[in-house]
Amino acid sequence: MDTVQRYRTANPYEKVFGYCRALRKGPFIFVSGTTAVDLTTGQVAHPSSAYQQALKAFKEIVVAVESLGGNKADIVRVRMFVAHENDATEVARALKEEMGEVEPTATMILGAKFVSPDMRVEIEADTVVSL
Repeated sequence: MDTVQRYRTANPYEKVFGYCRALRKGPFIFVSGTTAVDLTTGQVAHPSSAYQQALKAFKEIVVAVESLGGNKADIVRVRMFVAHENDATEVARALKEEMGEVEPTATMILGAKFVSPDMRVEIEADTVVSL
């Protein structure tokens, strides 16, 4: 039976809601919805920029994957939830800049509502670690 490994951060929502940032079971790593919460202050960073929030979320996702023994190239799918339709292009630009060489499968859902009105984007990722 595969052991479950968990990765946690100082994001206050993880403790309050009772989840981990990422979980690995076998070769699979699942990264929870990741936003631009500043891990030192607990505040949402870049409240006026979906692009900057998406860049921060993608970077946090890569840190989570690497912390569980994977790497950026192992990311196979991302799901992007975007609050405002007019932010779609900027979130897509961040995807291409941060993950372009990986070319994961992707879904973008528009019109999402988040736990903080300052959040403009939330991103999940699935990874299959190369053996």
